[in-house]
Amino acid sequence: MLLQVGGMRSALGLLAVRRACCLSRSNNTSTHTLEYKPIKKVMVANRGEIAIRVFRACTELGIRTVAVYSEQDTGQMHRQKADEAYLIGKGLPPVAAYLDIPDIIKVAKENDVDAIHPGYGFLSERSDFAQACADAGVRFIGPSPEVVRKMGDKVEARAIAIRAGVPVVPGTDGPVTCLSEAQEFSNTYGFPIIFKAAYGGGGRGMRVVKEYEELEENYQRAYSEALAAFGNGALFVEKFVERPRHIEVQILGDKYGNVIHLYERDCSIQRRHQKVVEMAPAVQLDPHLRDRLTADSVNLARQVGYENAGTVEFLVDKHGRHYFIEVNSRLQVEHTVTEQITDVDLVHAQLHVCEGRSLPELGLKQDKIRINGFAIQCRVTTEDPARGFQPDTGRLEVFRTGEGMGIRLDSASAFQGAVISPHYDSLLVKVIASGNDLPAAAAKMNRALAEFRVRGVKTNIPFLQNVLSNDQFLYGTVDTQFIDENQELFNLKPVQNRAQKLLHYLGHVMVNGPTTPIPVKAKPSSIDPVIPPIPLGEPPVGFRDVLLREGPEGFAKAVRAHNGLLLMDTTFRDAHQSLLATRVRTHDLKQIAPFVAHNFSNLFSVENWGGATFDVAMRFLCECPWKRLQELRALLPNVPFQMLLRGANAVGYTNYPDNAVFKFCEVAKENGMDIFRVFDSLNYLPNLMLGMEAAGAAGGVVEASISYTGDVSDPMRQKYSLDYYLKLADELVRAGTHILNVKDMAGLLKPESSRMLIGALRDRFPDMPIHVHTHDTAGAGVAAMLACAEAGADIVDVAVDSMAGMTSQPSMGAIVACTKGTKFNTGITLENVYDYSEYWEVARGLYAPFDCTATMKSGNADVYENEIPGGQYTNLHFQAHSMGLGHKFKEVKKSYTEANKLLGDLIKVTPSSKIVGDLAQFMVQNSLTRAEVEERADELSFPLSVVEFLQGHIGIPHGGFPEPFRSKVELERGKTLHIKALALGDLNKAGQREVFFELNGALRSVLVKDTVAMKEMHFHPKALKDVRGQVGAPMPGKVVEVKVKQGQTVEKGQPLCVLSAMKMETVVNSPLSGTVVKIYVNADSSLEGDDLILEITE
Repeated sequence: MLLQVGGMRSALGLLAVRRACCLSRSNNTSTHTLEYKPIKKVMVANRGEIAIRVFRACTELGIRTVAVYSEQDTGQMHRQKADEAYLIGKGLPPVAAYLDIPDIIKVAKENDVDAIHPGYGFLSERSDFAQACADAGVRFIGPSPEVVRKMGDKVEARAIAIRAGVPVVPGTDGPVTCLSEAQEFSNTYGFPIIFKAAYGGGGRGMRVVKEYEELEENYQRAYSEALAAFGNGALFVEKFVERPRHIEVQILGDKYGNVIHLYERDCSIQRRHQKVVEMAPAVQLDPHLRDRLTADSVNLARQVGYENAGTVEFLVDKHGRHYFIEVNSRLQVEHTVTEQITDVDLVHAQLHVCEGRSLPELGLKQDKIRINGFAIQCRVTTEDPARGFQPDTGRLEVFRTGEGMGIRLDSASAFQGAVISPHYDSLLVKVIASGNDLPAAAAKMNRALAEFRVRGVKTNIPFLQNVLSNDQFLYGTVDTQFIDENQELFNLKPVQNRAQKLLHYLGHVMVNGPTTPIPVKAKPSSIDPVIPPIPLGEPPVGFRDVLLREGPEGFAKAVRAHNGLLLMDTTFRDAHQSLLATRVRTHDLKQIAPFVAHNFSNLFSVENWGGATFDVAMRFLCECPWKRLQELRALLPNVPFQMLLRGANAVGYTNYPDNAVFKFCEVAKENGMDIFRVFDSLNYLPNLMLGMEAAGAAGGVVEASISYTGDVSDPMRQKYSLDYYLKLADELVRAGTHILNVKDMAGLLKPESSRMLIGALRDRFPDMPIHVHTHDTAGAGVAAMLACAEAGADIVDVAVDSMAGMTSQPSMGAIVACTKGTKFNTGITLENVYDYSEYWEVARGLYAPFDCTATMKSGNADVYENEIPGGQYTNLHFQAHSMGLGHKFKEVKKSYTEANKLLGDLIKVTPSSKIVGDLAQFMVQNSLTRAEVEERADELSFPLSVVEFLQGHIGIPHGGFPEPFRSKVELERGKTLHIKALALGDLNKAGQREVFFELNGALRSVLVKDTVAMKEMHFHPKALKDVRGQVGAPMPGKVVEVKVKQGQTVEKGQPLCVLSAMKMETVVNSPLSGTVVKIYVNADSSLEGDDLILEITE
């Protein structure tokens, strides 16, 4: 890196030497006698994009660069673009720092600066600054101090124009010194009139007055703005020309009397007298008028001996008459469009002229200056057009530009992470587009602006896009009333900002936790559960001992040969997932595990892992699911453990690489897992096979699952017929499953359908152990499981009584009692069940805030219609109450049924059940019927899970995808966001934390208020929008003046205070008549948007 930098500087040095030699030769051949003095180091007494523009030109010419910056600009880009950078105006306000002439000169002298470029604004038109440079022996890159003085004084410039024969608008002969002089002028010439700053431009200190009642207030505002922007509040008054075009001519002069023009620019598109869009050349300008404008400009410049770059500005009325306005004795913001159409680098020319070279030497002769094409400049600002172009401040969370052929960008403060302060101009970046003509350049500009992504502050980009699409702009002529008379320009297309909104939400959750209100007032019980007595010694032998001794095949044979009905206890997982949102801690599971080992050794298995256990343990319980498995294995060594494996999804919600699934099963087996119940939400065989192979390769017991839906006993519902399930079972048995499972996630098995399905499976596979899983949502779970046992099932799922019923599994005690004394006897004593249940009844009280019974008092037989799986039924019910939609839960369930039909009647198990649920909630939120969704499928923005399902991300459903619904949904949206949370920052002074993300591979960050920390910090109060008398700041800024006092009576519309932001002043008027009760600000108070200014009572 050092070698590269050194090489670069050597190259620049060589460039400077070659340049000096070339110029020396040129100097020897020229006829003029002035000495050529090359510039070696340039300071720019300015900031932002103009400073960088000059630095780039200097670097191209081999000139070293120096930046200056205020205390508020320590993080600005112009510091970094210069070879050297120095602080000025220490302790001064932001603008005053750049007006501190002695300090700027001091820095220049101390650092061997040859010349100072003033940029535009600030000191650029101050003759005392140009004189200070000359007195210090530092060249001023601009006109002589005397010319700057003459041109900067608008009144004297006007007199010079009159002497040069240039037409002028009627106005005062000198700056007005008081309001009465302005009143006298208006009495003579009538309204409208306009105040203008005598010592600066750019719209600062400029106010149009249309009637006498507005005169005093506008005089004060114009004076104050001019004083703040230029250090001098002097004003002069002119008759205001209505509906003019604003045309300006670029001029360039040298030290030898040569003056040329570089044609004109049209700057008519303005708001608040500040240019928004500039064009070159002017559209549909009469050639004779162009000749008069350029000739008058050159004559005026010669009249005063003008050297360097400048601009002569004119108003052209609707009759084609032109009037001189002023001369800007500096580089203009919009100089870029002139450069684009003439191929003349104006900053290069400024530097060369300052060195002593003549325009002819530089090849700049009038007959060689030609217009080539068309150029447009748009000033992208941090202003909100919807709120009267109020300046916006804040941090640029995202900044992405539009580029490409025909686009030039001049920017400085625009980069991700930059802070836009209220202290300076609102300009963010200048975008310049070039083309053969106006429509071509406008098309490029429109395309470039559409590529911009600016997040964190408001911008005027949507407004600029409307301007560029306006027919009057594209095919007619515009005047200074264009914006005011085309209110459709303010029909702004809303910015979607989807990614940043999502990051803000995620960041808020990371800092402050979930925001969904819990509709449960219950608090955790203060009573700890009592552990039943546990015998001393080792627990009795159980089925795990058979598994360890005989292996998976021998284990399966032992299960099939067992007399009586075997039970799998879901209390350790699915039961509390269905009833307590999976929130049960490992601690409470470990407490009861030894009791289960000693008293329930004849259980087929305990289901305790997989599914939602994984993500809930890590996200909410801050526990390691692997450690849970290890610790429970040590405490419950004799009963097999069973887990859910979602086929190719493993324990996640998307397909994983094959090797990841295989490795997961291997590690799970090593840490104590025994039986892998493998399922796929669509019964999609390729996904099922992968899970089965992974579990088998790990040495586990493979229990392949048939996910059940529909009703095999209903001849009217034959998509999922008995034949369908038997053929699927054939494939699973052929693939080598050790146990066949029927997974009835919604509890749809009725006694008759249980006898039909299990009986048929038993007849077809007499040696295969059959295991049935269900939920008791409808309340028929016990009856269904007894029917399954009678039909030939070997194992059924239960939960201990206090954790059973509703959306959980059927009651263990009920099954034990009903089979006692029959051939299906479970071998479990009811006394042990009672003790086991009592522990969980008390333990359940510890999780009262998550208990489904807070909002759901019973199951519901309508599950036979909506087919909502047990755990999802609980979650949807809870979510509906959390969002205040508990009274609409019936509507949610109905929409779930309709969504399922839209998607082709799916088997509903995670993740397919989530897809149906997402579509159902989408329909409820948007008040859509099934028919409306089908009709508008090609225009609706469906949830991502629905789109990905239709793309085949989770497999192919039985019967194929629903048509024509699938074909109408836009599947390739191209808007996938890949987000990774990286880090959480420290608390800042504003009570915020910076949250860092990786979004689509790029670093992003957002600032999030820490609601807990902010309670201990003091902040300025905010105005409440629903409290009529509270007056808030309409924008961030500083209070210039408070115009009322506490206790004062005010009228509606009366000025209350004056705010200044980005060097523009805004008057805050009273929204109602009343009495000022309290004032919360004083002069120089810094405010954010909506900060409370004062309170008024009616």
